[in-house]
Amino acid sequence: MNLDVAKKLISSYVTGHDDFILKSQVAERYYATKNDILKKKIDDEKDLENPLRVADNRVAFSFHNLLVNQKASYLFTYPPIFDTKDKNINSLIMDTLGDSYAKKCKDLCVNASNSGIAWLHYWVNDTGFNYAVVPSTQVIPIWSKKLDKKLLAVLRYYTDFDDESISWTIYEYWTDKECQTFRKRNGKEYTITKDLVDYNMFCDFIDGVAVNESNIYKHNLETVPFIPFANNNLQTSDLDNVKKLIDSYDKTYSGFVNDLEDIQQVIFVLTNYGGIREEGEKGIRKFLQDLKHYKTIPLDSAGTGDTSGLSTLTIEIPVEARKELLESTRKAIFSMGQGVDPQQQSFDNTSGEAMKFLYSLLELKAGLMETEFRLGFGELVRAICRYHGKDIKNIIQTWTRNAIRSESELVDICSKSKGIISNRTIIKNHPLVDDPEQEEKQIAKEQKEQQDIYNDEGDNGKGGDE
Repeated sequence: MNLDVAKKLISSYVTGHDDFILKSQVAERYYATKNDILKKKIDDEKDLENPLRVADNRVAFSFHNLLVNQKASYLFTYPPIFDTKDKNINSLIMDTLGDSYAKKCKDLCVNASNSGIAWLHYWVNDTGFNYAVVPSTQVIPIWSKKLDKKLLAVLRYYTDFDDESISWTIYEYWTDKECQTFRKRNGKEYTITKDLVDYNMFCDFIDGVAVNESNIYKHNLETVPFIPFANNNLQTSDLDNVKKLIDSYDKTYSGFVNDLEDIQQVIFVLTNYGGIREEGEKGIRKFLQDLKHYKTIPLDSAGTGDTSGLSTLTIEIPVEARKELLESTRKAIFSMGQGVDPQQQSFDNTSGEAMKFLYSLLELKAGLMETEFRLGFGELVRAICRYHGKDIKNIIQTWTRNAIRSESELVDICSKSKGIISNRTIIKNHPLVDDPEQEEKQIAKEQKEQQDIYNDEGDNGKGGDE
């Protein structure tokens, strides 16, 4: 792809990506509990002129963070396990995934929940097969127009600094055969159509010196080395269904706190109180002293129709109405957000089936994500096997939910299943087993040790009889 074609392609795709970035940034902001209530501006002149309205507390609640973390913990505390029916290949896959596999699963879940889709990039270098989670806002996919919606290419762009601390936007255009890189200096005066240039970020090293610099990198990965992980079938953010409810809860609670703070400020309304007009601040101090010590104050009479007197201005708080609104809004947040509200759950003497019902909405949401993520993990495992020169057909994925459950019931089910289903299936589903293959190896090892002990005892007994 020559530079002119690259300018047109990058310019058209980046422009259309702005809305996606803005929406993702809002979700990421709410995930960090930086809700809209924190940046609200006071622009109501009536509030500014109202002497009773002094407090300006803004309390942001982390409902979105809680809902996303619930799903991430529910799905990926125990990350998926892959079975190819070949123990050697299984071990090879787990070794390649490495210790960071569980964390990357969690990061994919959080990114997909916020942005609607997450991306994983893999590559091969001197250290072997590598993979990493890429921020969703950096990736622009180019899909085919066919029904299978095949990924034809990926445009990734991000900000970087050179040795002179100059800010540049780097563009990487990945296909199934190569990657081309370009860059543009950042600043309002610089544009893609005018200032985009080739960026030679690839090179070879001979005796520590960079040679053969180029902006084209050839790879043999056979596919575009980016894997999509959609949040659901619509690729929508988890924030979409609950944002307005969270904003309403923040405003209602913050307003309640402000009222409680403002109600402590009592404003005295004095009519024809002698001394205020002539003595000013001194007269106000005298009024407060008389009220404190004598519990009375002198008032001037203005004759017939006199309105002299003392009254106060206070705030009336509709406590019950706000309490009901907060409770109903909280219920709606967990209902629309498909989560488990810890405040409304009681697990005393709850059976396993009842516990499943408590997780029903979370399970629906998790199931939609699992369906999409299975495709992504299948592609990742196949990429790992291609790198190792292994040909696989079927991949069995085992997903384990992290939920409060009755383990005694599960153990009882496993015990009663012996002789009905295979020991391998029982081991996989036993609540005390994290790694089924390792457990099978340990069982075989212990059985062999017991057999060796039995054989030794038999030999010793025979020798003694003779």
